[in-house]
Order: sequence, then C-alpha cells, then structure tokens
Amino acid sequence: MQDVLAAMANAIKSLFHPKMLSLALWPMVIATALWGGAAFLFWHNWAGALARLLGQSGVEPYLSEIGAAWLIHVLVTMLILLLVVPLAYVSALLITAIFAMPLMVNHVAQRNYPQLEKRHGGTVAGSVWNGVLAVSVFFALWLLTLPLWLFPAFAWVIPLALSAYLNQRLFRYDALADHASHEEFELLLERAGSRLYLLGGLLALIQFIPILHFFAPVYIGLAFIHFCLAELAKLRAEGNGI
Repeated sequence: MQDVLAAMANAIKSLFHPKMLSLALWPMVIATALWGGAAFLFWHNWAGALARLLGQSGVEPYLSEIGAAWLIHVLVTMLILLLVVPLAYVSALLITAIFAMPLMVNHVAQRNYPQLEKRHGGTVAGSVWNGVLAVSVFFALWLLTLPLWLFPAFAWVIPLALSAYLNQRLFRYDALADHASHEEFELLLERAGSRLYLLGGLLALIQFIPILHFFAPVYIGLAFIHFCLAELAKLRAEGNGI
C-alpha cells in the first residue's frame, strides 16, 4: 500500500512540472470536443434509435399507460449521456496512453530513475494493440453490467471496478515498454498485479471529481510510470532482472 501511495504522491509532483502541465489538458479537451461534436451532430439520430428500442422493449407503452410518457425523453437523454461521457473519458485515456506516455516516461525516468537501463521490451504496435484490447474488454464488460447500475449497491462498485481494470491494463504496458524486457514485464505483473489493480482503483476515484477529472488521464499515466519504474528498479536491485 505504501508504494501505491508513494507513486500517487510522486505523480502529483511530476504533474506540476511545466512539461507535464502542457500535456495535462489536451487529451481530455480533444476527446470532449470529439464526442461532444458527435453528440451535437447525431443527437436526433441517437435519440430516435433509443426511443424505438425503448418502444420495442415495452417500456414506452407502459409509461404511456400510466401517464408518464414524458419520461421517455428523460430516459433517452440519460442513456445518451451514459454512452457519451464514458466514451469521451476512455478516449482521453487512450490518447494519453498511445501519444503522451512516451514523453511522460522519458520525463519521469530522466528525473527520478536516471540509472535505470532501457531494455525495450515493448513496441509501438504493442502499445496500440494493448490500448485497443483494454478498451474493447472494458466496453464489453461495461455493456454487460449496465443493467446492474440501476441498483444502488452496484451503481458505484461496478464503475470503479471497471475503471480499475482499464487504468492498470491500459497504462502498465506503456509505463514499462522502454525500460523492461519482456521477461521482466511478465515477472513484474506476477508480483505486483494486485497492487496495480489497487492503484487503478484509487486513481479511478479522480474521474468523479469535477474539474480534476480533466487532469486525470495524464496524472493516472504519471502514477503508473512512477509505480512501475520503481518496481522495476526494485526487481533489478534484488537480482531478479533478466
């Protein structure tokens, strides 16, 4: 737990460096503009499709019978927001992982781990594939569990659990791609897997804090870089580097 909290504290220090501040907003701005623009252009199409779906499911006839047909518009709006908001946030994470992480890793490594040898176990293609796979699994689980979000007991637990998975799955590869060999990467995942999930879960809480969530993608990336490079340095110091 101490190393997880240390990574989060070190990430705050790194975030306020001018180089990192210059990166902090643009992933979220780009993703918000992308999906906000899509919602503006296609809102009527999406709303019509969801209204038809609700009609086929029997929800619309039932609400009409009880004199609450107006709730259809509320439900449609909520469903669109439940789709667009996560899409924007996950897109920002993906943009950060693929495009900003190399700069962030170099910055943190040069300032905090200058003696850590680069063994280049990862590739650009591997980063893209890892990002696509992480996001695909996340959205598959998100869609499968969406009905459970209507129950108070699951409304917070499921989003946090899914975000914890996405954070650690998306950023661990890029955090280690330059410095760890393939064997070291696998060994580190084996010994630090539960702590990676814990870090991902704690960082997921940031997305629910207004304003701060705009900085979340870069901050999350920095936290995983600090944690993973520290673990790699410890691994090699113990003589387990391969």
